[in-house]
Amino acid sequence: MKFTKQIKGATALAVASIASASAQAPLVEKNVSMKMAQAIIEGTIEQCTKDGYKVSVVIVDNAGVVRASLRGDGTNPHTMEFARKKAYTARTRGQTSLEFMKLTDNPANAYLRQIPDVVAVGGGVPIKIGDVTIGAVGVSGAPGGEKDEVCANAGIAKVADQLK
Repeated sequence: MKFTKQIKGATALAVASIASASAQAPLVEKNVSMKMAQAIIEGTIEQCTKDGYKVSVVIVDNAGVVRASLRGDGTNPHTMEFARKKAYTARTRGQTSLEFMKLTDNPANAYLRQIPDVVAVGGGVPIKIGDVTIGAVGVSGAPGGEKDEVCANAGIAKVADQLK
């Protein structure tokens, strides 16, 4: 019986040390690089300019923190903050801010709009590798969130080959 207790104790100690060692391993995450953020902003601005819209663009990383931003020529002052909130919404939800708007139009889901800094309007698009959201782009200034979203998707398309 004493021998059995010793084996159980040794087994428990071995399992605990393995768990402890693996808990110390560094976390490896994918994220939006500065070059990627710049390329997305460039593609977004190109599309909106081609469509005749003056916009601001904000890229957030996988933690929802601003990675890069650009206030377009001739844009209104609020567009930077609104673009940030659209990007944050897309990152937080892992869906476009337009999809979030449609989801929260249902009264059963309206409570989700109480999360600080989320907005229920189009223009925020998640940046994904497969099903993993690594950041998001937010666009503000076009006449309607759907138009902002078209520009955001054009920006993401510029780096599509890096998102595989």
